[in-house]
Amino acid sequence: MERQEALKLIKKEVKNKNLVKHMLAAEAVMAKLAEHFGEDKSKWALTGLLHDVDYDKTKDDPDAHSLIGGKMLEEMGVDEDIVYAVISHNEHEGYERKSLLDKALYATDPLTGLIVAAALIHPDKRLASIDTQFVMNRFGEKSFARGASREQIETCKEISLGLEEFIEIGLKAMQEISDDLEL
Repeated sequence: MERQEALKLIKKEVKNKNLVKHMLAAEAVMAKLAEHFGEDKSKWALTGLLHDVDYDKTKDDPDAHSLIGGKMLEEMGVDEDIVYAVISHNEHEGYERKSLLDKALYATDPLTGLIVAAALIHPDKRLASIDTQFVMNRFGEKSFARGASREQIETCKEISLGLEEFIEIGLKAMQEISDDLEL
């Protein structure tokens, strides 16, 4: 599946504008991680872009989230490793995250929310106005962006990245697409 086909699928399946922005952010972070690790950038980006394709269908059934998306993608002929990463990013399913791709997506998913929340509390509400240290400081505030699981973000160590380096990569990736994210 190419990016344009994925965007068409997302437009059809995902109606929440903020969720689409989250998926674009995950795409950017995953692409930047692929560059960092010398992996297939388009495959990793596509994984980030598609990871929540079933969210509108499963928002009331978190246990089904990712299984339906994985099945949709599999039926569309998407690469097996992308399908597995999408399925395994939902910890409710109990699928083991085996590959670097699986583990990167799992850690990236909540990171995008933390970075967006950090930008939104800055006076000018722009990604360009925050830096890694600003996000690190917010990471340490337990009451800040509670939906962004710190434990899940910290699994970046499973992909041999320290927390600060992971945040730096994620922030830079999102800053590069700030216009698309409207931040």
